Amino acid sequence: MKTAEVTIYTRRDCHLCDNAKSAIRAAVAKHRLPVVIYECDVDLDPDLADRFGNDVPVIYVDGAEAFRHHAGADEFAAYIRNCGGTGMSSPKLADDKCIPCRGGVPALEPDAREALLSELGNAWRVIDGHHLEKEFPFPDFAQALAFTNRIGTIAEEQGHHPDILLRWGSVRVQIWTHKIDGLTRSDFVLAAKIENAA
Repeated sequence: MKTAEVTIYTRRDCHLCDNAKSAIRAAVAKHRLPVVIYECDVDLDPDLADRFGNDVPVIYVDGAEAFRHHAGADEFAAYIRNCGGTGMSSPKLADDKCIPCRGGVPALEPDAREALLSELGNAWRVIDGHHLEKEFPFPDFAQALAFTNRIGTIAEEQGHHPDILLRWGSVRVQIWTHKIDGLTRSDFVLAAKIENAA
């Protein structure tokens, strides 16, 4: 079973941070979860302090934001078991919700990208390790436009917006997380939702 990397972005004298750290440690001990925990004080890094502000704690699992402001022991354990990158069963990408990125997180590592790309399937491609891309063919402009509008609705619902090139007979979609100029799990979630709307 793969060990999950958990990064807790926190600061001193923050009761929410202390509660989240205690809950995570309790979950790891109680359920013997295969995790490695890293703690990062955002006040020690001006860039992180600017990006997170008072928005802590923020917990990342294998490079993807999993929790913000609160993490209970049971929900943390369930996340690790279900979709925390430990090799256990993960929920369908399209059933997840995009999590807004405020920066300060690393882009997905190549192994994580490839695992998510494999789960996404359907001819999506990762381009230069930077963004997801797929071109959808349509028999005419009207159907391509209707699909573009469906994408727009999804993007607004998720608060995550792709680049879209609409042409007669095709729609090309490119997705990445602009705040970090790279890929996060939310990009794959959005792609899966778009795929379902095709």
